[in-house]
Amino acid sequence: MSRISYVNGMYCDHKDSLVHIEDRGYQFADGVYEVFGVINKKIIDYHGHINRLYRSLEEIRLKSPISKSSYLYHIQRLIFKNRIVDGLIYLQITRGVASRDFKFPKNCKPSLVITAKNLLTNEYENSFKKGIKVKTVKDLRWKRVDIKTINLLAPVLAKQDAADSKCQESWLIDEDGFVTEGSSSTAWILKKNTLYTTPLSNSILNGITRKSLIKGLKKNKLKFIEKKFNIKDIKYADEAFITSATQYVMPVVRVDNFKIGNGKIGKYADIFRKAYMEAIQLT
Repeated sequence: MSRISYVNGMYCDHKDSLVHIEDRGYQFADGVYEVFGVINKKIIDYHGHINRLYRSLEEIRLKSPISKSSYLYHIQRLIFKNRIVDGLIYLQITRGVASRDFKFPKNCKPSLVITAKNLLTNEYENSFKKGIKVKTVKDLRWKRVDIKTINLLAPVLAKQDAADSKCQESWLIDEDGFVTEGSSSTAWILKKNTLYTTPLSNSILNGITRKSLIKGLKKNKLKFIEKKFNIKDIKYADEAFITSATQYVMPVVRVDNFKIGNGKIGKYADIFRKAYMEAIQLT
């Protein structure tokens, strides 16, 4: 069965899902996006993601092309049409098609694209059992990372740096030597039974998975602190993790050329994943 996507009001074969070459997303990265995880045909934390989408739209002064309630309808239709059991939904809105000009075009209809694909759960489980490796790189992104825009060149380069070093993720280091976040994830370290992650600011994305994990930590009375950490803190960490819509809670066993703890996943990996799974809302 071929994949089905949604493009500007139409469901179509994925291979025929096309947008115009003068779409401002293509020429200016003038747009925003969201990624929704799917477990057992249900959307993970839908309301958190859709509310963040509307915040991103507001921050770049872009009006939603459809009503807020319509997003859920189309996402659920794509889950059904693509027979998604466990997978992800990618949703992107750009300012639309217009002659190339830096200024906002007048009377331009925003473009909306939604795609869906299945994910193999055993790939996540295999990675979870082994843990992943992380490479630190300089954070070269713009100063409004709290907006989930499609301007992703800096994270792409960071992720490639990690891949070139046989790592699965990169952690971005700011000018003061602190970790902001991963190229596509939230960064965490565990020291003396307390979990640390960077406080919210314009320098990081307010991760929905981050929010759900914190909710689970509070519910289970697990210690955590929102506090910046650096390379020295990482070296002395007992465990480390990333969180994201597609990786849920994933243990980190190595950062650059040094092991985290004994280089294997620690006892808190299952504890934190269980706390996260208990905290998510399925729609």
